[in-house]
Formats: sequence, structure tokens, C-alpha cells
Amino acid sequence: MQRVLVVATALVLVLLALAAPAFAQGSEVATQESLNTTFFLFVMVLVFLMHPGFALLEAGMTQSSNAANIMMKNMMVVSIAFIAYYAVGWGLMYGTSVVGLFGGDEFFLIPGTYLGELDGFAFLSSEFMFDAVFAATAATIISGAVAGRMNLWGFLILAAVIVAFVYPVVGHWGWGGGWLEAGLGFHDFAGSTIVHLVGGAAALTAAAILGPRVDKFDPDGQSRLLAGHSAPLAVLGVFLLWMGWFGFNGGSVLNAEVAVGPVLVTTALAASAGALTAALYSAVTARGKTDLSMTGNGVLAGLVGITAGADVVAPWAAILVGVAAGIVISVAIPFVERARIDDAVGAFSVHGLCGVLGTWWVGFFSSSADVGLGLLYGGELSFLAVQLGGPLVVAAFVAAVTAAVCFGLRAVNLLRISDDHQREGLDVVEHGLPGYPEGVLAGAGSSTAD
Repeated sequence: MQRVLVVATALVLVLLALAAPAFAQGSEVATQESLNTTFFLFVMVLVFLMHPGFALLEAGMTQSSNAANIMMKNMMVVSIAFIAYYAVGWGLMYGTSVVGLFGGDEFFLIPGTYLGELDGFAFLSSEFMFDAVFAATAATIISGAVAGRMNLWGFLILAAVIVAFVYPVVGHWGWGGGWLEAGLGFHDFAGSTIVHLVGGAAALTAAAILGPRVDKFDPDGQSRLLAGHSAPLAVLGVFLLWMGWFGFNGGSVLNAEVAVGPVLVTTALAASAGALTAALYSAVTARGKTDLSMTGNGVLAGLVGITAGADVVAPWAAILVGVAAGIVISVAIPFVERARIDDAVGAFSVHGLCGVLGTWWVGFFSSSADVGLGLLYGGELSFLAVQLGGPLVVAAFVAAVTAAVCFGLRAVNLLRISDDHQREGLDVVEHGLPGYPEGVLAGAGSSTAD
């Protein structure tokens, strides 16, 4: 009997020894999935902090009589985004591709491969959360551009269309296996085009159709400066956005095992170069007076510019794109005003133009592709040509859909607030409660920064 026990024990030990590698491998896979799940949720929180950043920046750079309205719009965009992206957006973006244009399944976050698999759904849901805050970012960019004169419910309808349809379709093209990514090799690491150009193009289109704020231009068409009511709020917003961008770009490595440090380095360098360039440009052109709002725009312009290539451009190229972005917004913001388009916070210049710049930058400076300078390679479109053309197609699509929605809103009187109500302030007109009830800041104006 004793010999039997010894032999049985020996057999058990041998079997355990043989099974140990399999157990270890399974444990390693489970640990890595748990690590990635935690990673997604952590960077999601960082990206979520961009939304209070947008709210503070837009409120600080616009009139005090519209502060509560700005806060309400930003709060509602996030609320709409989670529900709309859950119901429709995720499926359109990451569902099985329909001829490379949009996803055709996985609506309501129900992919067949994860049904009944709790661990798998835990990981999938963390990916969803990370992506949903990106979707909200694309829509909230519009908020500042139309500040002070757009009907609240009209704006929310437009935001819902952007989150549920426009952003997911463009995202499918570039990230979900659609025609730009899978078909042509388009590279947009964290969304210079897919997120920021979508928001910037929609912002310009909506602002142009909506028309300027009631007192923005004099009878001769000259632009009036409507100074923002709180520089501290605006700068705090910039810092929150900058911090959130480390999650925005850093999280886009999509795997906790991939080195995040190089992406954070290029992100920090581009933002810093954008800020310094915009500050210097404003000091030179304004006889030594450094423009705070333009400097804040410089930070964001640099961040937008590096977002497409944070993973594939060298640190020196990240500095150069920040310099270029700082110059672009310094020239573009006044140019847009001279065109009599009232983009109240410079959203198109920062997110739209610098989104294009950043995507083009990858075509010229990517360290991971032999692109050359030609538009054709082996008889087909080169990587450079794809990077140059992709943003233009996206901008045209976004502008067309946004225009259709805005003209529809105008037809049902949900687009623009009346001139008298604009002068009274949207806080009282739309919400019945001023953002500053004590009236200390009443009468402050509005300016340019997002």
C-alpha cells in the first residue's frame, strides 16, 4: 500500500511538472489581459480630464454671460457621447467592414466572440471606454467655435450626429479596417485627422452657416475684439488638456507592454515648441506684448500637430511640427476673422488646420516608412500621397454632413439665438440662471482660443 502511494504521488508530481508550463502560460496571458484592461481604464481617465479642460478653456475665453451655457454644452456632449457611441458608434467604427466604408455589426457593444465570456467583455469594455472619450472630444471641439449664439438643442443634435455617425465612419476608414487604413496604409496614430480634423472641419462649417456673434463685426466688416472674461480659467483649461493629451497619445499604443515613453517625449516637445513659437510670434507682431490666448493655442496646436505621428517621428521632428503649428495658428486665426467667420475660440485653426498639418507631417517625416517625395510608388499611390490626400477627403465628408445638419436645424428654427437674446446672454436665455449670479463679471467679453 505504501509503495502504491509513493508511485501515485510520483505520478502526480510528474503530471504537475508537465502541466506547469501550460498553467504558467495561461496565467501569463490572463495577467497581460488584466494589465491591458487596467492600462486602458487609466488612460481613459486622463483623456476624460480633457473635457473639463475644454469647458474651462472655452468658458474663460468667452463672455461671462455665456459661461453656464458653455459648461452645460460640454457636460451634455459627454453624456450624449457615451450613449450614442455605445448604441451606434462602436459598431459603425469597429464592426465587420462593409466595403471598407463602415462597420455593420457589434452595435450596443455585443460582439459575438465575447458573448458569455466575462473576462473578454471586461477587456472589450475597457477599450470601449477609452474610445468613447475620443468620440466625445471630436464633438466638443465644435462647442467653442459656436459659442454665444447657437441654440442649445440644435448644438446637441449636431453633437449627436458627430458622435454617432461622422466620427465612427471616419474612424472606421482610418482605424477600423476601412479603405484608408487597410486599403491604402493611412497612418494617424492618435487622431490628428480622425479626431481633431473631424471636430475642426465641423466647427468651421457650423460657424460659417451660423453667422457671427451679434457684436463681432462693425458695419464696415472690421472684426471687434471680444475679450475673454477669465484668463485663469482658460490657462487652467490648457493645462488640463495638456495633461489629458498624455493619455490621449500615450494610451494610443493600445498595449501596456509597448513603450509609452517615446510617445510622451514627442508629445511634450511638440506642445512646448508650439507654445514658445506662438508666444514669440505674438510678441514680435504686437510690439513686445505677448498674447496669452495665442500662446495657449500654441500649446494645443503643437499637441494636435504631433498626434498623428507621435509614434513614428523623431524628437527633433516633433519640435519642428510644434514650431510649424505655432506659426499656422498665429496666421490662420486672424485670417479666418478677416473672412468674416466668427470661430469664437479658434477651433478650426487649432484642430482643423493643425490636424491636417500633423497628418501631412507623418508623410514627410515618418521614421517607419520609406516614403520618398513622390506621389506614386510602383504605379500605386505612395504613402506620402495617402497622407496628403486622406485629410482632404475626411474634411469634405465632415463638412458636407455638418452643413446638411445645420441647414436642417435652421429650417426648424433650432440653429441661431436672436440678437437680443445674444446680448442678454445664453446663461439666462437658455438656462434661467447666470453663470455668475453676483454679477461681478457681468459685461466681460470674448476672444480666441481652444
